[in-house]
Amino acid sequence: MEDLPRSRAASTRLDVVAQTGSTNADLVAAVVAHPTAWPHMSVLVTDDQRSGRGRLDRTWVTPPGAALAVSVLLDVSRIPLSSRGWVPLVAGAAMARAVGAMLTGTTHTAGLKWPNDVLVDGAKICGILAEGVPGSGDLVVVGSGVNTHMTSDDLPVRTATSFAALGVAVDEDALLSTYLHALSEQIAALTEARGDAVAAGLRGEVEVLCVTLGREVRVLLPDGSEVRGIARRLAGDGSLVIEPLVGQEMVIAAGDIVHLR
Repeated sequence: MEDLPRSRAASTRLDVVAQTGSTNADLVAAVVAHPTAWPHMSVLVTDDQRSGRGRLDRTWVTPPGAALAVSVLLDVSRIPLSSRGWVPLVAGAAMARAVGAMLTGTTHTAGLKWPNDVLVDGAKICGILAEGVPGSGDLVVVGSGVNTHMTSDDLPVRTATSFAALGVAVDEDALLSTYLHALSEQIAALTEARGDAVAAGLRGEVEVLCVTLGREVRVLLPDGSEVRGIARRLAGDGSLVIEPLVGQEMVIAAGDIVHLR
């Protein structure tokens, strides 16, 4: 894997590892062991992750060199707890912007599926997982896995895609540095606005990119139940407001979203 000079300039510390089970697990463990060695916007990255993890404890394996696994440490101590639901959303928006920049000059478009999957032409190219660091209520590790050189045959499901499958050459350093710059700026804006995503301009940013809004969706809730309706807007804390086919509006803080049409 290349040295990633632009990405190093966009981070406070960037470690490239040849192979790992999970960059998120490794970064969490490293921060717990040596917290002062890993400042805000520290990064762990590899193109050979063997035990990637996603939402709802899903796991996957990708061929070496086929995907970019990135984990970023964020200090969210000055963001109120009630506003921290925006952290994975703005990370998704930052990655959607970075993926979109790689697609300049093509007919492909990138968007954000609530809460934090990045899609290209409706197919998933990147998933994001945010998790807290044990023992610290103010540190969050945001991990993302971007399908870069994965061939069409290697894609895990028919609803996934990659830069290679799209026929788009990707500059991994440019992709990562664009993501890191955007993520740093957006977290800083949310911090300065004391968690007010509207005042920070972040709700508008996310809504512009969010292809879930205005669509009919099926929401699989954590308790195993589900609801169908139209995704109308984002609430003040980043939750998704659904207008069910029957009944009053519902605010969804967590759930698995299926786009129906």
